[in-house]
Amino acid sequence: MSRYINPYTDFGFKKLFGEEANKDLLIDFLNQLLPVHHQIATLKFRNPEILGELVHERKAIFDIHCEAQSGEKFIVEMQKAKVNFFKDRSLFYAIIPIREQAKKGEWDFRLTPVYMIAILDFQYDENEERQKFLRSVNLKDQDGDVFYDKLNFKFIQMPLFDKGENELESHFDKWIYFLKKLESFDEIPKILDEPIFEKAFEVAEVAKMTPQQYEQYLESLLTYIEVKEVVKTAELDGVKKIAKELKEDNVSVEKIMKYTGLSKGEIEGL
Repeated sequence: MSRYINPYTDFGFKKLFGEEANKDLLIDFLNQLLPVHHQIATLKFRNPEILGELVHERKAIFDIHCEAQSGEKFIVEMQKAKVNFFKDRSLFYAIIPIREQAKKGEWDFRLTPVYMIAILDFQYDENEERQKFLRSVNLKDQDGDVFYDKLNFKFIQMPLFDKGENELESHFDKWIYFLKKLESFDEIPKILDEPIFEKAFEVAEVAKMTPQQYEQYLESLLTYIEVKEVVKTAELDGVKKIAKELKEDNVSVEKIMKYTGLSKGEIEGL
């Protein structure tokens, strides 16, 4: 068992970012993503049980009500999940807190800004020509000028972050490095020897869990592993199907090996 939790599990993600005692971790992380005018002063979690809509679909989403240092209030929808139609779901989930702002009677339709922030342990743009580790999205017109700045998306594709410890340049880099490498650390690396990360490591230490928390974590970890294996199996089945079709078209084994990454024995066994 690793010394620290896997932050991609539902339990690990909530342990780090979804508990009242650890709000300072979440605030510090979110402030690396948010613009200057929306730097967070305080925040509160909204109980998912009172969302009233698609609760079962939104288990991996934190509905966070924030107040900026300027006093303006806004909402962050924070998501961690691998799902089908990812972009569609992200837009749908972001619309829910917008619609919930509607008021009965006369209302001027002034809305509170909404940010959808997704930390992804998968790539959703594998087939796109330009892959981006951090994709910031809002509504723009045909000239690229911002049309509406109250609906923003921040998609973080963790597999595309490949910086080593000596390449970290910003506090945001350090957070991403922490999240991506956390489960593999045996001790706190010097680059993360800062109070905020020291607390994060303390929160993430498996040995400090209660027996009940440990049991919940193991269950969450097992679920995570099972989901990853299902995805891997599906991907491998797809590759084998392509290889079989190439083989039936009399493409050479060497070329099939090059195109699919399968071994000679795997291809001959199809």
